[in-house]
Amino acid sequence: MIYRIRHITHYEYEKPVTLCYNRAYLLPRDTEYQSCTDSRIQIYPAYTLGQQRTDYFGNKAYFFSLEQPHQELKIDVTTDIRVHESKYARECELDLDFGNTCGQALVALQESRELPVLEAREFVLNSPMIKTASSLHEYARSSFASNRPLLSAVRELTERIYTDFTYDPESTSIATPLDEVLQNKRGVCQDFAHLAIGCLRSLGFPARYVSGYLETLPPPGQEKLVGSDASHAWFAVFSPGEGWFEFDPTNNNMPAEHHITTAWGRDYGDVSPLKGVFFDGGKSQKLTVSVDVSRRQN
Repeated sequence: MIYRIRHITHYEYEKPVTLCYNRAYLLPRDTEYQSCTDSRIQIYPAYTLGQQRTDYFGNKAYFFSLEQPHQELKIDVTTDIRVHESKYARECELDLDFGNTCGQALVALQESRELPVLEAREFVLNSPMIKTASSLHEYARSSFASNRPLLSAVRELTERIYTDFTYDPESTSIATPLDEVLQNKRGVCQDFAHLAIGCLRSLGFPARYVSGYLETLPPPGQEKLVGSDASHAWFAVFSPGEGWFEFDPTNNNMPAEHHITTAWGRDYGDVSPLKGVFFDGGKSQKLTVSVDVSRRQN
């Protein structure tokens, strides 16, 4: 499957901005399941400096600066990406009662000296936007009996978040703490991904935040997925000896051909689509974002 993704971010400022520095995670990374065939970044007005780098997690980070006065900023990114058929097997809404049990996974995480396990263990630690808490442990623990397969338990947690929480774009912001999301049981995809990660880390399991896109228009006869009009978020959990497995609590599924990965990290702050600083610009600004993901070839 080949997709074309177009992501447009447009800022309008009350007064001219004299200088700005920005970091963008808008270029999808290459993974085992997808490969980027072409990317084009257009920035208006023309930027002074621009450079792509690979960050600590292997993501494609793009840094640019505008060092002349401007009253609007537009970042228009178009990417063609091939999603490999091998990824389709990940949408395994089948029996997940296999592999490491929760107890076996916790022992291996403590005792194994294999490099993938050692690298995954950093995702058990607190991160700036996700702190472990007794309330998260309490919410999740009923699904994670010691003798239960880990993936089956994570699948149940995913379904519980989907069932217990309401998707409500007006209820939270990026700064909303997890305890408030848990109490109000409302939020968006970023909140639900953070919630699942916080639950898993509170239990001792490595989990990471995944940022990406969903196909904008579903195949005929299928319902549109939640979050397909903007960048999307889900999470991945690590099972020793088995690898990373992704789950989407917003749509109660395991990501497959509809999901396209941009970047992953500890939480949203590591991979926010656009982050930066600017000088002047007045007291207000207007932001509009549009995303379109369309199939170019089956």
